[in-house]
Amino acid sequence: MESAASPSASAIAIAAAATSATVKRGLGPGRGPSRRQLSGRQNLEMFGRLHHLGAAAARRRAAELLDRFDLAEAAGRPAGRYSGGMRRRLDLATGLLTDPVVLFLDEPTTGLDPRARAEVWRTIRALAAGGTTVLLTTQYLGEADQLADALAVIDHGRVVAAGTADELKGRLGDDHLDVVVRDPGRLGEAAALLARAGDGEPRLDPDRRLATVPVRDRVAALTEVARQLADRGLEAEDLGVRRPTLDEVFLALSRRWRCAATAA
Repeated sequence: MESAASPSASAIAIAAAATSATVKRGLGPGRGPSRRQLSGRQNLEMFGRLHHLGAAAARRRAAELLDRFDLAEAAGRPAGRYSGGMRRRLDLATGLLTDPVVLFLDEPTTGLDPRARAEVWRTIRALAAGGTTVLLTTQYLGEADQLADALAVIDHGRVVAAGTADELKGRLGDDHLDVVVRDPGRLGEAAALLARAGDGEPRLDPDRRLATVPVRDRVAALTEVARQLADRGLEAEDLGVRRPTLDEVFLALSRRWRCAATAA
């Protein structure tokens, strides 16, 4: 799995947890062109037979899953004519043919538009709520933040962090204060204000006219920066305090691991 933050980044997300030492496992199938010619029902029945279900059992299980994933009305339509969200739901249904306790998914929302991605997220949450452990890789750390009960972040083949999203964010410690200036020529001036009010070196994003800095006392820092901006007539289009994102966590952890590896 490739992350947008780094060409070497990986995130493994786990939604829910299996309790049995011996579990049945499911694997979401690939999205090859040969399956697109078959209808949704034919896809499920074919994979059911490949999983050693009898013909009647495969038909019965296909009907159950088509109904469960809201695909019954489109069951006779070729899968190639499904929307992106419908195809991913069909992939998930295929992985559940044997009613596994653990389901492995490789980047299930890659290439989907926001609406289709939301459909898949709802389905994964429902699977986890129903007792299925979902082990997935994702290139979207925001997606991992939304879905996962536990995360593992991998950089250059090494696990650099593991835990819940809140635990990983807690490793950065502080909240972040963001300022978006109206005049891009005054971004450096805003950064100097943040350096005095914050607890670290400000980071700049000139394209977004954004300066951000970690802060310990969010209320005091926000009040002070707002006052300083007003005193200097430095107009801000946006000013706020937020928790660190998982992208920021990954970048910080990756830098620390690489520095440690270089020193060793």
